[in-house]
Amino acid sequence: MASPPLPPNLFTDQANPPWMNKGDNAWQLTAATLVGLQSVPGLIILYGGAVKKKWAVNSAFMALYAFACVLVCWVGWGYRLSFGDKLIPIWGKINVALSEHYLLEQAFSGKFPNATMVFFQFVFAAITLILIAGAVLGRMNFYAWMLFVPLWLTFSYTIGAYTIWSTGGWLATAGMIDYSGGYVIHLSSGVAGFTAAYWVGPRLTKDRERFPPNNILLMLAGAGLLWMGWTGFNGGDPYAANIDASLAVLNTHVCAATSLLTWLILDIVFFGKASVIGAVQGMITGLVCITPAAGVVHGWAAIIMGICSGSIPWFTMMVVHKKSEILQKVDDTMAVFHTHAVAGTLGGLLTGLFANPKLCNLFYGKYGQYVGLFYGFQMGEYHNGFRQIGLQLIGVVFIVSVNVVTTSLVCLAVRFIVPLRMTEEDMEIGDEAAHGEEAYAIWGQGDRNENSRFSTYNDVEINGSSKAKGHVFSHKHRRSFVDTVLWRRAVLRAASFLSGIS
Repeated sequence: MASPPLPPNLFTDQANPPWMNKGDNAWQLTAATLVGLQSVPGLIILYGGAVKKKWAVNSAFMALYAFACVLVCWVGWGYRLSFGDKLIPIWGKINVALSEHYLLEQAFSGKFPNATMVFFQFVFAAITLILIAGAVLGRMNFYAWMLFVPLWLTFSYTIGAYTIWSTGGWLATAGMIDYSGGYVIHLSSGVAGFTAAYWVGPRLTKDRERFPPNNILLMLAGAGLLWMGWTGFNGGDPYAANIDASLAVLNTHVCAATSLLTWLILDIVFFGKASVIGAVQGMITGLVCITPAAGVVHGWAAIIMGICSGSIPWFTMMVVHKKSEILQKVDDTMAVFHTHAVAGTLGGLLTGLFANPKLCNLFYGKYGQYVGLFYGFQMGEYHNGFRQIGLQLIGVVFIVSVNVVTTSLVCLAVRFIVPLRMTEEDMEIGDEAAHGEEAYAIWGQGDRNENSRFSTYNDVEINGSSKAKGHVFSHKHRRSFVDTVLWRRAVLRAASFLSGIS
């Protein structure tokens, strides 16, 4: 009996080579687009809503610029440095990813072309730079940021990506586990952002004391895109539409939800308020924590990781931060150190505990090489379990060291060309000084009335200090310096316009 004929769409031709799986290719492009939406518009509107009104345009524009700049650098040299032929164990050979011959060949992994892989890996590189921006919002010179992005991508991100993700990378071949970027993206951005914030310097004192979000609903919309986009972030890393991708997606959302609820409960118990800003931070730490483990751990481990990611970064942010001189000295605007560096490190180490050998085999195709410590004890393979924990720790040390050094060198190099920090006068004005544009045609910076009964949760630096309260009282019956300047400019422009038409 003859076999039934194959559907016409399964036949191969020049546009559909035998090695390509159409389903995998479609899913990979979809996953890449979901990750791209986390940045544009996700983090654009999250940053734009979470900062003080006078910084809304600048904060959003830093994210948009980084996305565009990274793509051009990525196809020009970044991708091949990160995933190309081996130059040294931590870096690939520089080359372009632009030719038809290269882009239409099969990728180093997965059943789809290089063009798909280049785009997929680009969105991860882009979001890393945008996360770094979160640490320096509200004072970094935009022209310095324009130089920082390509330099940091070239000399920092590509090293981490090649070492941990490339088939020839040092830690990749050693057996370290980073399923989807807990180290390469989140630990890197947290450490690099904190280091950059040190070199750039702090915001104005009054901005550190009072930095209310100008639009919490807009911030929530960005957070929602960030959360849902993580379906592609972790679900795309098996490079196939398979069962491991399904597990990674479910674990991602379970951990994020658990972390959000844990953070929320701690806020209610210790501060007496259910803070939406705190809930967003808990969501982010959960997503970050599960990232290095998403497809290699069981669901119960995802819940444990969510409890840890909702409590340990909460503790470092709410307790350790207020008692540490160095953490107080460095002005990390969006608390990137706590939400990404701490949570990323936590996720990497918990991966070393809970990585399941069978699930690792689904992802890596090498049974027995990747064994979490928990299963090492269970199977009697203590050596492999401790080895995995050791590799995860080495990965933390490597990424922290690389990013502290390279980020410092990049900042020092940029400082020779343009100032890293805006002038005091420009920081008083904000968007109007930096870009000649404003986010909203309304007055005020979103400061609360001094008699407000509501939370000052977002004022991490002071949380109710008398100095901050004095700052609020001083604005009760007078327009701020910023608004005065903007008012004068508006009057002059109107006068000029009227004289022109008269």
